[in-house]
Amino acid sequence: MSESLSERAYRAIRDLIVRVDLAPGDVIREDDLQERLGIGRTPIREALQRLARDQFVTVIPRRGMLVAGVDVTELSMLYETRAILEPYATRLACARGRAEHWEAMAAAIDAARRPGTSNDDLMAIDRTCHEIVWGASGNRFLTDTLDMLYAQSDRLWHLYLADVSDMRHAVEEHAEIHGALVAGDAERAASLAEAHMRAFDEEITRAVRRRLVPPLAAL
Repeated sequence: MSESLSERAYRAIRDLIVRVDLAPGDVIREDDLQERLGIGRTPIREALQRLARDQFVTVIPRRGMLVAGVDVTELSMLYETRAILEPYATRLACARGRAEHWEAMAAAIDAARRPGTSNDDLMAIDRTCHEIVWGASGNRFLTDTLDMLYAQSDRLWHLYLADVSDMRHAVEEHAEIHGALVAGDAERAASLAEAHMRAFDEEITRAVRRRLVPPLAAL
């Protein structure tokens, strides 16, 4: 099924926000987005309404729309939600996934091990591995929710970790998850998926705390 213009606009604008090309607090101008993306006004407006529901955009009455800020007090809620849903999706994937899913996941992991792979490339591969598992779960409602939650996590990575985090460990965690999925061990795969979530949450939390602690307080 071809992607609608509204869906294309949603993903394009969300990607601008996730990659901080549109930073927290930036004013969103529809005409700029139309010119930048080559998409008409109605799909742009539909996309922005959806982004507001997904909390990437904030609507200010009589002022317009701004890129939503990041509330660090909500980090734990993001983690606890993903920590429940990702293992659940992994269990479903273990029961419903097919050989082609695991072959595609293996190919993505192999690509991550090539010399010269950048951190941005590794983050994209991390997302690919998640998407393969979501697809294998066979539940589009779960996939849509996890897609939005992952984008929020991806945004945090770009805000706090892109310049300092080495994503290779995350991809190797996917290799372990892949092994459990191929073996049909749903509980081990789910446990590894939860540990993968926990490692990311701990890394983000440490990075946020470093930003929030005044320099003299750290001495």
